[in-house]
Amino acid sequence: MNRSLMLEAVDELLRRKLRTALTLLGMVFGVGAIVAMLAVGEGSKREALRLVEQLGLRNIIVQGKAASEDELRERRNRSLGLSANDAEAALAIVPGASSVSLQREIKVNELRGALGSVKAQAFAVSENHADHTSLTIATGRWFSAADSDTVAPVVVIGARLKQQLFGEQEAIGANIKLNHVWLQVVGVLQSRDLGKSQFEGVTLGIDDERLYLPWESAYARLRFAPLEDQVSQLTIKLSETANPALSAKVLADLIKQRHNGVDDTTLVVPAGLYRQNQQTQKIFTLVMSSIAAVSLLVGGIGIMNIMLANVLERRREIGLKRAIGARKRDLIEQFLAEALVISVSGGLAGLLFGAVLAYSIAQFAGWQVAWSPLWLLMAVCACIAVGISFGVYPARKAAELDPIAALRSDG
Repeated sequence: MNRSLMLEAVDELLRRKLRTALTLLGMVFGVGAIVAMLAVGEGSKREALRLVEQLGLRNIIVQGKAASEDELRERRNRSLGLSANDAEAALAIVPGASSVSLQREIKVNELRGALGSVKAQAFAVSENHADHTSLTIATGRWFSAADSDTVAPVVVIGARLKQQLFGEQEAIGANIKLNHVWLQVVGVLQSRDLGKSQFEGVTLGIDDERLYLPWESAYARLRFAPLEDQVSQLTIKLSETANPALSAKVLADLIKQRHNGVDDTTLVVPAGLYRQNQQTQKIFTLVMSSIAAVSLLVGGIGIMNIMLANVLERRREIGLKRAIGARKRDLIEQFLAEALVISVSGGLAGLLFGAVLAYSIAQFAGWQVAWSPLWLLMAVCACIAVGISFGVYPARKAAELDPIAALRSDG
């Protein structure tokens, strides 16, 4: 279609501003719904990935179940609880297991730094814990093998905890007191504010408010209750070729056998949680896509309606054009150009409306929004395709009008 034809189509539609505007609404709402759905869906996917990164997409996690002292006594008659021996067995038996890290929560009675006492969570962890949970050091360093071998009194703290303990003062090399033990800060973690405390029902740790000690140092210098599990959490990292579902089944059977069938652990498979989250997201996307498709079809029907009305009102004009030599193809192109103008205008306006709608939903529901240029282009293309498809019939009706009858009409 040439430029003059498009300009003529724009001029013709501007002559009927109200009718054109009402027709545009259907396309705007349809495209807007698609754009908002895609933006929220993409944001949800990225948010799920961000949250599951803390758990580790290639990890399998075994957590000890909390229990009262009486329940622990009863359990210990049959099971010693989660232990480092379980970790060694898992590494040897679970298919695809490449490494395993240990974590034990430390009861904090007192935590004191340069600015006074604060509340925080403390954990004894193995050297590879940072790699398993994607922890990043902002300043200083993580634990070394030498720290473990010498049971060094060192600690790594979270970014927010550093501010609470030291403010703007330098933390690296400074000392803090955990319960009755003095520890030297060797590293501060990069801030990682997840914004949520749970993912698919699994509690996520707030790393910014935690401190970590080498496993060996914690057990050499701190006291632990004898009945509690030796390990609060085992994290088994799988190779890239491993099947998480199969590995998880083997691990579950192994733990059950080693604990004599006592139900004292919980198995968490982050990859499974992510798939579960995405399955829910797919259902949401399907429902929203159906609603958006209906809105777009209604917009297409609106285009057909206005085009048919235009054909009836412009019968004399059509007859005159045919009389002076216009071909049927010329008339079809003219009316398709008008349908194209409406579709493109509706698509672009729908992008703007969809962006406003997406951010409004995100603000109200606390969701994330993310944009994919390819999907935005596809939404506009879908709008144009629907508009032109519904414009074909009115264009053909105009081309099939009898010139003599059209000239005699009152339109």
